[in-house]
Amino acid sequence: MVERPIMPVRIAPSILSADFANLGEEVRAIDAAGCDWIHVDVMDGHFVPNITIGPMVVKALRPHTTKPFDVHLMISPIDAYLDAFAEAGADILTVHPEAGPHLHRTVQRIKGLGKKAGVSLNPATPAKMLDYVLEDIDLVLVMSVNPGFGGQSFITSQLRKIEAIRKAIDKTGKPIALEVDGGIDTTTARQAIDAGADVLVAGTATFRGGPSAYAANIAALRGD
Repeated sequence: MVERPIMPVRIAPSILSADFANLGEEVRAIDAAGCDWIHVDVMDGHFVPNITIGPMVVKALRPHTTKPFDVHLMISPIDAYLDAFAEAGADILTVHPEAGPHLHRTVQRIKGLGKKAGVSLNPATPAKMLDYVLEDIDLVLVMSVNPGFGGQSFITSQLRKIEAIRKAIDKTGKPIALEVDGGIDTTTARQAIDAGADVLVAGTATFRGGPSAYAANIAALRGD
């Protein structure tokens, strides 16, 4: 197995838990508080049971920060929307295997747009879905809740999946990020990190307490 360098844990606050009436200010606040990425949950009311935002909102938020936009596309069919989110300012585009007929082609398109490509696995989606795309992608996102709504409880069975994917990533020797999203708090953050995660998405745990609390919330999740 390739020796894995110790990477600092990156925190990607999910703006799904932000104050939607003041999104620009919220993005600036979490940037100033020390977040690493901005996680944008895009839901279509079809692939997942909720509707959130589209590329116009991503474009509107782009001037408010230089931090990477980590855009999780929970929409189907997926391919028709890749260009719009890339043009809106996404840095990472993450898709689900179930959201289109040809995952490898979707990944190729994302890379062709000059963006980093991620693949997200729902709780019941097995790690083996990555077998023939892992070396082509930049990020794996393990959902530790069923996607659709914030504030859900962490599904502990996903820790085994995180461990398995960590081993698979390490065998490639490539700097593929392993991200976990859902039910992340100071306790589950440590469990996910111990299992091999190096990026944590946290909505409720980041935005709790308002802007004055964001820096401490992020530091606590990172384990500082």
